Amino acid sequence: MAFISEVNMSFSHDMDDEYEKLFRRMNPPRVVIDNEACKNATVIRVDSANKYGILLEVVQVFTDLNLIITKAYISSDGGWFMDVFNVTDQDGNKVTDKGILDYILKSLGPESCFISSMRSVGVKPSTDDTAIELTGSDRPGLLSEVCAVLTHLKCNVVSAEVWTHNTRAASVMHVTDEETGCAITDPERLSRIKELLCNVLKGSNKSSGAKTVVSHAATHTERRLHQMMFAARDYDRADDDALEEKQRPNVNVVNWSDKDYSAVTIRSKDRPKLLFDTVCTLTDMQYVVFHANIDAEGPEAYQEYYIRHIDGSPVNSDAERQRLIQCLEAAIERRVSEGLKLELCTTDRVGLLSDVTRIFRENSLTVTRAEVTTKAGKAVNTFYVRDASGYPVDSKTIDSIRQAIGQTILKVKGSPEESKPVTQESPTRFLFGGLFKSRSFVNFGLVRSYS
Repeated sequence: MAFISEVNMSFSHDMDDEYEKLFRRMNPPRVVIDNEACKNATVIRVDSANKYGILLEVVQVFTDLNLIITKAYISSDGGWFMDVFNVTDQDGNKVTDKGILDYILKSLGPESCFISSMRSVGVKPSTDDTAIELTGSDRPGLLSEVCAVLTHLKCNVVSAEVWTHNTRAASVMHVTDEETGCAITDPERLSRIKELLCNVLKGSNKSSGAKTVVSHAATHTERRLHQMMFAARDYDRADDDALEEKQRPNVNVVNWSDKDYSAVTIRSKDRPKLLFDTVCTLTDMQYVVFHANIDAEGPEAYQEYYIRHIDGSPVNSDAERQRLIQCLEAAIERRVSEGLKLELCTTDRVGLLSDVTRIFRENSLTVTRAEVTTKAGKAVNTFYVRDASGYPVDSKTIDSIRQAIGQTILKVKGSPEESKPVTQESPTRFLFGGLFKSRSFVNFGLVRSYS
């Protein structure tokens, strides 16, 4: 009888799945792009059959194209999903690039029913490299140690993104074999890589939270980083956390009893990819967004969500409410970069990254976040730096660095006086503290991240 029951359950699930596919084919998604309706933004309307996670899919397409969502109205009550987004490019202009507009139509329109849901620009092809996911407790020089092990094992890091928050560190690295330039497939070698990296992550304290995963599967780097940090419980705060309340995002959760929803409101400083970060976290915590209003036209962003848990219930307890607030705060804070922004653009050469960061170190600057890319022989690098003692970067220090590197090569975004002093030992500084002490990191690249 148990076997018959399992067969019936499987048959029922298959029927539901086939019904959903048929419904989507009979009611294909509809995308309307309008550059006339709004004076300063492109208006994109997406209508589709509703399914769990669809809001994240749509937002992910926009953010992977580096588009800025300035306003949004979201409604997915019932079997239909209806969204309106006002978007601009990074310069605040309407989106007119035909290639980008065609990609949006292909990714979100009728053709999207027939292509993989993992269709975003940020997804890495699995055949080109090997993905290594690392999580553990942050500490000074951790990234340097990780890269040293990979170099010793003849692995070339072709791209990577690293996040640190609240003493936790997470990274997604894409590596190739140093000799062949291809993905690493030998099981014994992969096992050795995993073992040695896990030992580095554990360090002397043998942290049980250290984890290394090697994979050839396609992955969306930023989505995985959110999931990894969430799994590492970076949202847990010590009672003596010195971060002032006013520096945190303003997150509030209340139940709307008449409609059986929970209303989530978020006020925070606006920045690119903010909407992706919050929607990603709500989705990974298994909440469904039924309605939402987003306004990010000014320096402050306002987000309002009406949600239920995937089981249909609103937030049921104060403990759940506090956890949701903490997780949303952490999701917003993970991308925040401390320090003064420096941009370097020059012809790439062996040892460039090592030389530049050595000059930073010799001038007592700490790299808190970095974005390093090389394309067609050109290095375009972004660094966030601050004084090792936590004080604002002195203008004389910047002048000295620019003289050493090159006045036209290194540009300062904002003045040194604008970099705010840090009143506490920031976890972010640990990971990058020993990043470039060895010349062996010339091939280490950091995937684009936005703050």
